[in-house]
Amino acid sequence: MNLENKAPASDSSLRALAIYLPQFHPIPENDAWWGKGFTEWTNVTKARPRFPGHYQPQLPADLGFYDLRLAETREQQASMAREYGIHGFVYYHYWFNGRRILERPFEEVLKSGQPDFPFCLCWANENWSRRWDGQELDVLLRQTYSEDDDLNHIRYLAPMFADPRYIRVDGKPVFIVYRMDLFPNIKRTTDIWRNEAHRLGIGDLYLIQVDRVGHDGDLTATGFDAAMEFHPDYHHLPMRYVGKYKDRFFNKTGLYKPPYYKDNIYEYEKYIQNAMSKAQSKYKLFPGVTPDWDNSARRKQDATIFLGSTPELYENWLRDVVKKFKPYSKEENFIFINAWNEWAEGNHLEPCQKWGRQYLEATLNALNNGKSQDI
Repeated sequence: MNLENKAPASDSSLRALAIYLPQFHPIPENDAWWGKGFTEWTNVTKARPRFPGHYQPQLPADLGFYDLRLAETREQQASMAREYGIHGFVYYHYWFNGRRILERPFEEVLKSGQPDFPFCLCWANENWSRRWDGQELDVLLRQTYSEDDDLNHIRYLAPMFADPRYIRVDGKPVFIVYRMDLFPNIKRTTDIWRNEAHRLGIGDLYLIQVDRVGHDGDLTATGFDAAMEFHPDYHHLPMRYVGKYKDRFFNKTGLYKPPYYKDNIYEYEKYIQNAMSKAQSKYKLFPGVTPDWDNSARRKQDATIFLGSTPELYENWLRDVVKKFKPYSKEENFIFINAWNEWAEGNHLEPCQKWGRQYLEATLNALNNGKSQDI
């Protein structure tokens, strides 16, 4: 079945893609670094509220504490996503100079042909460190770059790009890079990828970079076809509830020390107001949204926490995005949702015990009723 022609429940002309984290299964590396049996659920279940009104722990409802090694789980996720208007998943892909990690769920999707649901890959090309424990400099897996590695990487990806479920733009497989700014020469890397893809018979690629610093309107200098918004975007953050400039005063006087003193707390509603008022970009930029954000499950301190997210506010934001976004062509029509299942960062469309399926319902409503402009 060609799922590029199989519409999800949404009747929107847009393709909503949800970012997908594959860390819900044990691996030897996490056993060694964090303890035997560690998965993303380990952090999720340990989370506690840090102040009155703080929604933690965020625990799953319909799908439970799943294990991504199970085909049944992956089928349930795809079925649920399709039911609520999601066109496909953007799987995080991890590659460290040929070393792969967390690859099993996606490779089983590839090998089995199931679920029959569109996908593409996003290379999460950052170092792995003990940042969760506040030890940023303790690097567990270091990211390095070379021309030989560029070739090996694209050769490894070739069978994935050839899969009929792979998301494309005019026949070109979509590949996303999370941190293009970390490459010593990103234009050289993208040239190598494109040349090797042609040599392997893949044809051209459609390369998207996560938008982090903005551009002068010309993406050709980096070799990318487009950029994508990735929320939360720290350019849109409103003023904190407790600004860092106050910390020294509170420490010195001892007059006031709120329970959320060591975290960065923002109002979700103000954040989305800032995001919706952003000027139109001068380059191809696919819009994005996030239902919420709270990474306190991963961070003992200095967490970033959004307060006040509701399905209604999220729906209004996504509806605004759908209404304003004019696709660049018939197939350059993506909206990126961060995320499908980032439970330890508090941004998940999957049902939780507090909200059930309300964020999924909000997604479908916005995609159906926002109605983007026609090409």
